[in-house]
Amino acid sequence: MHDVSEVAAQPRVQIRGDLISAGIAAALVATAFIIPRIANPQWVSKLYAASAPIFGSWLPHIGWGTGPAIVIAALVALQGPALAQRLPWRRVLAMSWVTSIAWTFALAMVDGWHRGFTNRFNDPNEYLHEVGGVTDIGAMLRGFSGRILDFQPDSWTTHVSGHPPGALLFFVLLDRLGLGGSTWAALACMLIGTSAVVAVAVALRAVGAEDRARAALPFLTLAPAAVWIAVSADAMFAGVTAWAVALLALAARPAGSHVAAVAAGMLFAFGIYLSYGLTLMAIPAVAVLLAGRTIRPLLPAVAGALVVVAAFTLSGFWWVDGYHLVVERYYQGVAKNRSYAYWWWGNLAATVCAIGLATAAALHRALSPRVLRALDPTALLVAAALCAILAADISGLSKAETERIWLPFDMWLLAATAFLPRSTARGWLAVQGIGTLVLVHSILTNW
Repeated sequence: MHDVSEVAAQPRVQIRGDLISAGIAAALVATAFIIPRIANPQWVSKLYAASAPIFGSWLPHIGWGTGPAIVIAALVALQGPALAQRLPWRRVLAMSWVTSIAWTFALAMVDGWHRGFTNRFNDPNEYLHEVGGVTDIGAMLRGFSGRILDFQPDSWTTHVSGHPPGALLFFVLLDRLGLGGSTWAALACMLIGTSAVVAVAVALRAVGAEDRARAALPFLTLAPAAVWIAVSADAMFAGVTAWAVALLALAARPAGSHVAAVAAGMLFAFGIYLSYGLTLMAIPAVAVLLAGRTIRPLLPAVAGALVVVAAFTLSGFWWVDGYHLVVERYYQGVAKNRSYAYWWWGNLAATVCAIGLATAAALHRALSPRVLRALDPTALLVAAALCAILAADISGLSKAETERIWLPFDMWLLAATAFLPRSTARGWLAVQGIGTLVLVHSILTNW
């Protein structure tokens, strides 16, 4: 038998580990902010991020979203954990999504209606700049690769050229549905992006981790990532791929249907036509199958994915050609000058800003060998997200702006908060809220 004092000391040791983990993450972020402030100005200019490691500009400010954001953060910190445990499942999902939308919109309104929301997609480098020129979707797909490289009369804008045609197609279809313009684009991305909160919870419950899902929901709802979910296409990417994982998890249940598996495969495949980097979502997909201890959904999921791949290929866009061209285009721009020596770890600091110190504090719990050996479903998904981020970081194809680019992976990292003791949940939620409010009021982010 264990000595009573030894058993009692274990929680204290783990909480000390939480604080150490959070402290290391905070030191990383502080260092990433300080280094560009004290380094050689010529070197700093090559970072191409005025508020590195965050892509934006230093501009202390408040807005009419300040008050609501403070209130929402306080309410979630005080009431979120209890409500997440007590409410019926469907109601807690609905409340989490609505609260996430409110939190995300309030953060955007700190910058103001026009500057923080409606005008973000009006940037000439954004997708909407090309929407009006797409009069024939078939012709756009057939000629897409030919316009990826820069310094041509008809080169795509930065964001369109840097992604497969699925991203542009999304905004073109939105326009064809009568929802054109930057306001509708921003609203669509915010609604789809915030739905990732629900998708993560649905996936966790489907693999038998409802308790973990309920514990993580307040942290997912109050995620610092909401700063970039408000108005960025990457928020939409995060929502699409989160539902791909959730549908695969539903299909992996003993009573799971092939329909859910096919739908999951189609969303996974559409994800790689939204962003080349989302091929890394294959890692969370494998984690779901491991958590469900089955490969039964694999064949129907692959069949669904092949339908999407065939549709784009037969329409004239070959993904592999696009990928090779986009790597070349990447180094035609500022990426060739951005310092990998800074960004390989600066990217990780930006990720901490997106997931918050509470998530950093919980990672050592979620990734402990004991938990992983037991194939804990939540831990597997957290580990998969971290592997995806590290692979993206090592590639060197994501230098800066990863606070938005890695949103599809960040949403699964946030699930690590489910491992924090319930007795400390309110305190860590307060840390999340305060950190997010400081960031959004100090920096005018580009998204």
